[in-house]
Formats: sequence, structure tokens, C-alpha cells
Amino acid sequence: MKAMIFAAGLGTRLKPLTDVMPKALVPVGGKPLLEILIRKLVAAGFTEIVINVHHFSAQIVRFVEEHHSFGADIRFSDESGRLLETGGGIKKAVPLLSEGGEAESPFLIHNVDILSNVNLTDFYRMGKEASAVLLVSERKTQRYLLFDEGNRLVGWTNVSTGEVRSPYAHLDVSVCRKYAFAGIHLFSPKLFAYFDAWPEKFSVIDFYLSVCDCEVIYACPLPGLKILDVGKQDSLSTAEDFLAGECC
Repeated sequence: MKAMIFAAGLGTRLKPLTDVMPKALVPVGGKPLLEILIRKLVAAGFTEIVINVHHFSAQIVRFVEEHHSFGADIRFSDESGRLLETGGGIKKAVPLLSEGGEAESPFLIHNVDILSNVNLTDFYRMGKEASAVLLVSERKTQRYLLFDEGNRLVGWTNVSTGEVRSPYAHLDVSVCRKYAFAGIHLFSPKLFAYFDAWPEKFSVIDFYLSVCDCEVIYACPLPGLKILDVGKQDSLSTAEDFLAGECC
């Protein structure tokens, strides 16, 4: 099984820690976020991992090499020259993600700063019948992905401004299911064919919204989901408690 870790972000919300290290190497409970995630992926059966890097990229590469890639086949998609956002990051990594005997199988995408109690092996099995599967939650936010009664993606909305984006011209937002994206998703290589029409830098959410009327993109609202975005200084102590109480 293959996975891609988004680790290229600047980590501005974690300053001043990220003035001297990448967000991926910020420690939680004595271990860097990247190590926590890689070990979880390897334990779940993911043997091929691509990591995109930008901010302090050499530190990430050196850390992985010093740990002998944690027993996995780890490769790096170098965005040192320009940060490409989530969609552009996947597009640049296509050659790495297309290698190997499972080139047509879906791969897992996971933000490096997300902690959860998700069984990644079970979640991966959900990607067999769809072009993409998005882990979602019911957390309160201003921006929601919109899904129909079958949990298929149909749009996006900002509830504070009333903005709606959808390929469906007459979408009735009031009847849609509203979920927050959790930063973990499954992506089928069949979607690579759409990348030619996209620039070097773009958001994967914008991409999903552009193809959801012709490709099956499902929400996965797991019961009992516990998830934490380790994006701010004040979330680090919470993250330690989270790790102590969960199976990450």
C-alpha cells in the first residue's frame, strides 16, 4: 500500500518553533510529528511512502535517513523551489506515486500535523469503489464540504458569507450534508488524467470540486472519530494528552 505525507507547509502557526525546524519535526510527547505518522503508516501496512518537502527540507530528509526510513520505502517530492499547495503537491509527485506494482491502486494522503484514532488499514479498504474518499468530521467551522444523501461530494460552502461552489448550478445547500474535511483522504490514480488541465500550484479541494460531477468522491464520517489538528502552539500540550489516550 502507498501513502503520501503532506509535510511541505511553512508551519507559520507554530512559530517560533518553525523558525528553526519544519513543522514535520516539531515534537509531541518526545517524538516528531513525522515519526509518529510514519510509524502509524508502517504498522498499518503502508510500505511505500512519498513525502513532499519545502520548509527546511534537508532536515526532513536527514531525519528519515538517520532512521533508515523506518523500514519503509520512503521517497521525497522536492518542492524547495516553490510551495505547490495540496493539489500541486500531488501533481508533482505523480511519477513517484505511479511507480511499482500497485500503480492503479488508491493511495492514502495524510497531513503530517493530523493526529487521529483512525484505523488506517480499514480506511484504506474504503477506496476500492471510488475515485476519492474524504475523511470528514462534524466539527464546527465556517467552511464545509457538501454531500448528497448518499455521501457523494456535490459542493462547498462558507456559511458565514453564504458563498457556494459547486459544478451543479441549482444545488440546494439546505438539503446537503455538511462536513468538515479532516486532512486524510484516499486518491485514485485514475484522477491523474485530469491534472493536465491544472497549473503547477492549486488546492486539492478545488480539484475535487471540479470533478465531483463526473467522478465518485465520497465522504467517510466515521463513528467515534477522534481527530486533532496540531497547528498551533497551544495545541501541543493537547496533542500530548491525545497521544496518551489514543492509539496513535
